[in-house]
Amino acid sequence: MTAPHGSTQDISLRADVLVLGGGPAATWAALSAARAGAAVVLADKGYCGTSGAAAASNNNVWYVKDPAEYERHFTERFRSGGGLSERGWTEAVLERAVRQLHLLGELGYPFPRKEDGTLNHATLRGPDYMRFMRQQIRRAGVAILDHSPMLGLILDDVEGRVTGAHGVTRDGARWRVAAGATVVATGGCAFLGGALGTNVCTGDGHLAAGEVGASFSGMEFSNQYGLGAAFSSVTKGLPFIWASYSRQDGSEIAVEDDDAFVSVARVLVDEPVFAVFDRASGDVERWLRSGQSNAFLPYDRMGIDPFRERFPVGLRLEGTVRGTGGIHLTGQDCATGVPGLYAAGDAASREPIVGGRTGGGSPNAAWAIVTGAWAGEAAGRFATSLNGAPPLSVPPPGTLRIADPVVARDVLVREVWSLRTNLFRSEAGLLSAQQALDAASRAPVAEGPTTLLQARSAHAMLYVARLAYTGALRRRESRALHQRTDYPQSKGRHAYRQVIAGTDTLTVTTGPVATQAAYSQEGMLP
Repeated sequence: MTAPHGSTQDISLRADVLVLGGGPAATWAALSAARAGAAVVLADKGYCGTSGAAAASNNNVWYVKDPAEYERHFTERFRSGGGLSERGWTEAVLERAVRQLHLLGELGYPFPRKEDGTLNHATLRGPDYMRFMRQQIRRAGVAILDHSPMLGLILDDVEGRVTGAHGVTRDGARWRVAAGATVVATGGCAFLGGALGTNVCTGDGHLAAGEVGASFSGMEFSNQYGLGAAFSSVTKGLPFIWASYSRQDGSEIAVEDDDAFVSVARVLVDEPVFAVFDRASGDVERWLRSGQSNAFLPYDRMGIDPFRERFPVGLRLEGTVRGTGGIHLTGQDCATGVPGLYAAGDAASREPIVGGRTGGGSPNAAWAIVTGAWAGEAAGRFATSLNGAPPLSVPPPGTLRIADPVVARDVLVREVWSLRTNLFRSEAGLLSAQQALDAASRAPVAEGPTTLLQARSAHAMLYVARLAYTGALRRRESRALHQRTDYPQSKGRHAYRQVIAGTDTLTVTTGPVATQAAYSQEGMLP
């Protein structure tokens, strides 16, 4: 394992609030805390403003200005999400998203305009949006540590609260930040599935949070895959609304109940699948190419006209980035149950607003903005409540949990990317995969050029996969994204939430969904 460079380059900082991550949730947390008067440090695994899924493409946002529309949006996701979302959370997110987007406009973000000349607050161009957010947090006085991935949180064993974090810089120097409160906004975990912008989404924040006692919910709904050309990392689903599908011999693949994803996946388990956007009119083609330009660059580079020529398709695992599961929040202040620790964005479970369905697209974008703001404000308040400045923490003694990256990737490809195991689930398949994940987590790290960060991220991905499969094994029914071939039926009105805790040994508890009885009486549950 490559040793870090000399300690002369080490960095030690103090802050009221430490934000881990560099995407929308992290920058909103940093901005909100700083605007409230807190001294803020942000540490990003990549370069804040360019790394992560949001910076790689356009972001549609769940922007609902009329409160009279809240009920319709809640009902749609409550039904499709298996009865696991909550009206109170949904309404709070929708209301706050409008306020934050209007604030973004007041700060100078150049929203596009609709045909009637009004601002289109529901669309954010990823590269511009994240560059703008970086500018805003710098102006607010936030200290940014770029290319400075976190290795772990620091827990005060006496007080039982998180007092900062430590990590490593790109050149191998070690950093530590002592903070009154810490926000984990490190994104979801895509298990290196290859979707655009998810190369930094390896579950590092999940592992660190779990080690200090945070719990997780919705992890059984972490098996979201993105449909795209087999040769492309872009998984934008919009163009596929106008697609026809066929096998290699040209025979058509029938789409059952307008669910192309499942129909294609069933065939892809055993053989290649091809698509062509031949159901799009000329107007739709021009509209798609204008609004989704980056989605068509891979086709152009391959010399393929996807509206007239067949191309091979594939499913890339997006995991919890566009799935649902994450750190369990105890309330709308984004607290985790561990004093001094907050979570936001894709690092946190989106069950309260989308249930067991994907939050990909506008719900996740709104969730990142709102929970980022909530977490930043709450972290600032918590830090202010402490007596005096936080102590200059030191990294905890002992050995970090690490895994061999080569072994981990092999197991993830075989057991987690697998459609047969992760999408069409059964107890036998899940148990076998869980055993392989456990063994990979315990395997020694081979000698060689592996860095500490690579070994830590490898263990983090295995940890998130273990959380997901533990939840999947425990939920003996089919609901939303979680489909069991051995338990194909849903338990209907008996929706419940699963919370998982632990690191080496995982425990699962179940609890009711808030106000579920009222929803049942209204006939909203399936």
